[in-house]
Parts: sequence; structure tokens; C-alpha cells
Amino acid sequence: MKSKQLYPEASLALSAKRSSLAPEIAEAFRNFSQAVFKEGALPEKTKQLIAVAVAHVTQCPYCIRSHTAQAIRKGATQHEIIEAVWIAAEMQAGGAVSHSKLAIDEMESLEEA
Repeated sequence: MKSKQLYPEASLALSAKRSSLAPEIAEAFRNFSQAVFKEGALPEKTKQLIAVAVAHVTQCPYCIRSHTAQAIRKGATQHEIIEAVWIAAEMQAGGAVSHSKLAIDEMESLEEA
């Protein structure tokens, strides 16, 4: 019996299997992804750095590896990648702090009751 891993290694075989199970959707997603990461108002390197940051917030290990590699291929430095990661960390922490207003609002409404 094959051992199950939390995050199986990405492979062409797994990608082909996923595509074969929903070929039209897989093709649409590939086209969408290519359009999103194509040079536009933002340079490709910047788009990949944004993707690195978002991948850390969504905590997708496949995305972290893939977009880090793509960012390097597009000319990003290790320092730029780590700064993107720190921006992601600050934004995620900042969201928790700013949402504390909901807890404070609830506590205040319970005091009034």
C-alpha cells in the first residue's frame, strides 16, 4: 500500500490526472493563469512577488515553491522574495488586529445589554 503524504510531491503525472478529470476547466484555468501572469501594467517579476506573498498567506506549499522559483526566473532577488514574505506576514497580522474591532464591538454590546 502506498504511503500517504500530507503534501504529495507535485508531478507531471498528477497534473495530467487532474487535467484528464476535468479537461475544459483545466484548460480554462491554464489560460487564465497565463493571462494573469503575463507582462501588463505590472511587470512579470512584480506579479510573481505578489504571488509569493499571497501564497504565504494562503499557506499553499506548492504555490510557495512554484512562485518563488518563477520570481527568481523573472529576476527577483532573495532579498525581494523575503521582503514579499514579510509583507504577507504583516498584512495577515494586521488583519487580525484590525478585526479586533469586531470583538470590542461585541463586548461593548454585551455590556449594554
